[in-house]
Amino acid sequence: MKKEYMSMGRRIKVKTRRRPVSVVQVNYTFDKGLTDPDELLDRYFTLTGWSEALIGAGAGPVAVVQRFHRASRLTRNGVAYVFQPGRLSQAVADIGPDIAHVNGLVFPARTWMLRRVIPARTAIVVQSHSAGGAIGRAPGLRRLARVARGAIDAFLFAAEEHAASWRRAGFVAPGRPTYQVMEASTMVQPVNRAAARSRSGMDGSPALLWVGRLNANKDPLTVLDGFERSLGALPAATVTMIYTAEDLLPAVRERIERSAVLKERVRLVGTVPHARLPEFYSAADMFVLGSHREGSGYALMEACACGAVPVVTDIPTFRLLTGGVVGALWTPGDAAAFSRALVDVSRRDLDAERARLADHFARELSWDAVGRRAVEIYENVVNRRDRILRARENG
Repeated sequence: MKKEYMSMGRRIKVKTRRRPVSVVQVNYTFDKGLTDPDELLDRYFTLTGWSEALIGAGAGPVAVVQRFHRASRLTRNGVAYVFQPGRLSQAVADIGPDIAHVNGLVFPARTWMLRRVIPARTAIVVQSHSAGGAIGRAPGLRRLARVARGAIDAFLFAAEEHAASWRRAGFVAPGRPTYQVMEASTMVQPVNRAAARSRSGMDGSPALLWVGRLNANKDPLTVLDGFERSLGALPAATVTMIYTAEDLLPAVRERIERSAVLKERVRLVGTVPHARLPEFYSAADMFVLGSHREGSGYALMEACACGAVPVVTDIPTFRLLTGGVVGALWTPGDAAAFSRALVDVSRRDLDAERARLADHFARELSWDAVGRRAVEIYENVVNRRDRILRARENG
């Protein structure tokens, strides 16, 4: 029996299974400064969130095999976590899941070895966590990936355009399926709007929020140029800028200082603890970024979860996150386009925009939505591998 689903704009047919699909996530990288497994899980909220979302969507059992500098095992929220410094492939084989889900396309040798150790029936999917901007700077990795790519049954990308980049670079074998699914969601929750404005110190009508690095890719100077152009139509608007990397901070400060209107309307906050970000997201009318390239867009996802209407660049990840149903997209590097988009969205009913955004987030971007989509993909991949193995046996 087959069921047909629509998810993230793509139709997928899934053969229903008699038992839940079992999954092991394989994580080959970790922060060596972390000394405690619980500390790692607290930090790697996308790893734990994805695993728990799978259980919520009906998968099971679900486990994670995590490279770590010492061996340990624990269970949290129904997910079994196996930590060890080596022999990760054997740990996966000992569990014997239907799906081995490898995080990252940059481990071709380890993924190749995984294929040789785990049971033949176990399918391997590899998930990209990068838009692929650095592919061309790693020719050795590209050659290794071309040799090892046959070990992988399917690839997961946040956007179809990302898949095309990795396929051109040779990481994805011809004929291998690729699937579109968000890398993660967020557990960030909105804060009461009045309380959020009081705690964050944000004001303005509209109140705009930037959360992102001050670097050439995020392009704060184009955003400031476009914001300045919009102030004739939006004289009460403000921008609050939260950032970590400060590559362009001197240029940003210089740009603000030479504009009387920007000096009055731009607030540079700097770094804010993550626990406080919901106050800023919830206080904002709109969320703005000038990114030329994004892998996951976590800041935009968190902003959407808190009701900040997106006015961001027209790039694959942001198109996927906004779904074309809320806010506005504008051409990267085009200050005039940003100004027009900002004024256009400001003239809409922002309460209605926030309601559409909340509905879109629950339907497409929440952990529930990510978990459902992932399980649909896993079942499709497992069924495909089963068919291939049976054909080999009969051929």
